[in-house]
Amino acid sequence: MTDTLTFVPLMIVLGAIGLPAAVFAALGAGERALSLFPGGAGRRARPWVWLFLPLILVILILIYPVIVTIFTSFQDARAETWVGGQNYTWAFSGQMLDIVGNNLLWLVAFPLITLVLALASATLFDKVRYEPLAMTIVILPTAISFTAGSVIWTQMYSFQPSGSPQIGTLNAIRALFGADPLPWLIQPVVNNFALIFVAVWLQLGIATLILSSAIKNVGSEMLEAARLDGAGEWRIFRSMILPNILPSVLVVLTTMIIAALKVFDIVYVMTNGNFGTDVIANRLYYELFAVNNLGHASAIAVILLFTALPVALINIFQFRSEARS
Repeated sequence: MTDTLTFVPLMIVLGAIGLPAAVFAALGAGERALSLFPGGAGRRARPWVWLFLPLILVILILIYPVIVTIFTSFQDARAETWVGGQNYTWAFSGQMLDIVGNNLLWLVAFPLITLVLALASATLFDKVRYEPLAMTIVILPTAISFTAGSVIWTQMYSFQPSGSPQIGTLNAIRALFGADPLPWLIQPVVNNFALIFVAVWLQLGIATLILSSAIKNVGSEMLEAARLDGAGEWRIFRSMILPNILPSVLVVLTTMIIAALKVFDIVYVMTNGNFGTDVIANRLYYELFAVNNLGHASAIAVILLFTALPVALINIFQFRSEARS
């Protein structure tokens, strides 16, 4: 225990001081080496000297693990024998089909619900004097980690049989109106939407903040002119505000899609994938740490990577097009 307590601060010190010192020394050595180059060769080689360390870090931290994971996905549970595409066949058959179906539900419901509520909140908040207070209330859940939020909502969804005291907030409210308690986290379909609602609650603030900033950049003179011409608020929103904030809408939508693809914390804490709520990321955790099946876990990781990659690329192209314009 003492060795561990000594080792952790030592690693922190080395990371905070040793790594920057090593980078500075490497760049200094590179500059001295460049000064020995004849003519303009040193000037042409200078960008590569500065890029050398970042490229090495990218290779070690990003590219190498991806290559190893892809290679492992074609091996057996112990990563000892080549099994070809068996892990991918398993990933799209049997129980995994239900898990993929749950992820598809997350991919559709979570981004759309978050986007619609964020658009409504940002638009309505922009029209009231107490916008700072309203925005603060909406943003507050983003300060809570997904794990802490899941614990909170597990208590909110708590269920006791009919006739017993209800300690869960939602079922206590239902009991006040004489309705039977609902097993929010056990009943099929209802439980998946209950989990999605928690994710929406946690992410709505940041989505609203992004869209609110975009709405404020829409020219107020143009909106006032439209109102003077007799255009209604819905027409103004549909024809003027929405087209101008489409880049921000795309950012929110793609961010939520990626979050839906890799959702894990909420499902793991609230149901651990039971009662038909399992998702791909939770299954990856199960295969890797509970079953110790490296082949299955690697195949799931590769599928998640290549599913999220097009969404990330769309964001990159969007940012570049905005920069050019």
